Amino acid sequence: MSNTYLGYHFTVEPKELGCEILVAELGQKAFESFIETDFGVSAFVQKALWDETILEDIYILTSDEFKISYTVEEIEQVNWNEEWEKNFEPIEVDGKCHVRAPFHPKTTAPFDIVIEPKMSFGTGHHETTHMMIQHLLETEVTNKKTLDMGCGTAILAILAEMKGAKPIDAIDIDEWCYLNSIENAARNNCHEISVYEGDASLLEGRKYDLIIANINRNILLNDLAIYVSCLNEKGLLFLSGFYREDIPAIDACCVELGLKLEKTLERNNWVSLKYSNN
Repeated sequence: MSNTYLGYHFTVEPKELGCEILVAELGQKAFESFIETDFGVSAFVQKALWDETILEDIYILTSDEFKISYTVEEIEQVNWNEEWEKNFEPIEVDGKCHVRAPFHPKTTAPFDIVIEPKMSFGTGHHETTHMMIQHLLETEVTNKKTLDMGCGTAILAILAEMKGAKPIDAIDIDEWCYLNSIENAARNNCHEISVYEGDASLLEGRKYDLIIANINRNILLNDLAIYVSCLNEKGLLFLSGFYREDIPAIDACCVELGLKLEKTLERNNWVSLKYSNN
C-alpha cells in the first residue's frame, strides 16, 4: 500500500512542554505519527484523511504561552525505519524492561523487547507507554486472558506474554499499527497474541481478566462501558493516554461502572490509572 502523507514540521518554544501538549492535541485528529526534531516535532497525516480544518481547535496554536510555527510538505511514503533509526534510543523501565530497536544490542534485562515501530505509537518513550509498562511489571498476569486495546506497536501485549499472560488479543483501528503489531509479535517470538484491526465493536461477547487501554480521553470515555462489560470478576483495567486534569472525568465514569481505583501513576503531567472490579 502506497500512501501520500502531509508532513507538518512544527517549531515550538518552549520545546518540551509545548511539544507534549501539541502532540496530545494532534493525536486526537487524524495525525498518526510524530517524530521529535531539534526544534520541535514533525507530525504526519495521510493526505486522504486530511482536510483544511485539521488544525482548527488546536488550542496551543493560539496560546500566548507558546511560540509555534510550521511548514507543510507533501511526501510519498518514506522509509520510516530510517526515520526512527535516526531518533530511536533504547529505554529501560525500572531496571526490568529494556525496549530497543533491532539494531540495538541485547541486554540482560529480564524483559528484553525488540520493537520496530515504523509509523506506530508505542515505543516506550512516551510517558503513557512507560507507565503502562510499570503497571504490568508489578502485576501478576500469569494465565490472565488479556486485551491490549489501541495496541500501537503491541509493546504492551508483548510484555504481557513475556510475563505469562495468555491468550492475548491486540486491537488497533489503524492498519499500520495492525500490521506492525503482527511483525513485532513475531519478532519477539510471541505465540499467544492475536492481532485484530478495528475498534471496540470487535469486543462483543469477549471476556478478559486484564484490559489495557492506552488511547485518549475521549475514546476512553466513549468505550469504558464496553471494556467493563468485557471484564471478568476480579479483573483489572489499566488506563492511560490522558492528563492529570482528566482524572475526575475518567474516574467518575469508572466509579459509575462499578470500578475501584487501585493505583495512580504520573509522569510529566500524563497519568495512568489502575482499576479493579472487585
